[in-house]
Amino acid sequence: MADRRSSPPGVDTSGVAYGPEPTGWTGWVAFASTMMVLLGTFQAIEGLVAIFDDGYYRVAASALVVSVDYTAWGWAHLLLGVLVVISGVGVMAGNLAARIVGVLLAGLSAIANLVFIEAYPLWGIIVITVDILVIYALTVHGRELKNSTM
Repeated sequence: MADRRSSPPGVDTSGVAYGPEPTGWTGWVAFASTMMVLLGTFQAIEGLVAIFDDGYYRVAASALVVSVDYTAWGWAHLLLGVLVVISGVGVMAGNLAARIVGVLLAGLSAIANLVFIEAYPLWGIIVITVDILVIYALTVHGRELKNSTM
């Protein structure tokens, strides 16, 4: 009796059910999502510091590029941080919408930290650099995480 469950000889069905094989660049997307969670957490902490301790930063709020009270900056950083953490978790799950939102939020984070850079220069430069790496990883290699078996 013939085995009817097997595929006909010469037919490659390995890529049909599982999609293309993920490459080594999947690590970049995992890095990006992990960094998004960490940066979002740090951004939220930075926001809480700005809300509760105005004297912590290097210059007065009037010396910033956008002269806004530190409490307003704090709420903006806190909200941005929470959204970046949520998007980072979505990116780790391979969600396309989270990837798109992640790129937008990383760009917004880079701009916000550029405007806020006078208050905390070293931290601003570090965050902007990591935001650029996150944008690169999500735009170039983002779809590969969905196909991996992490």
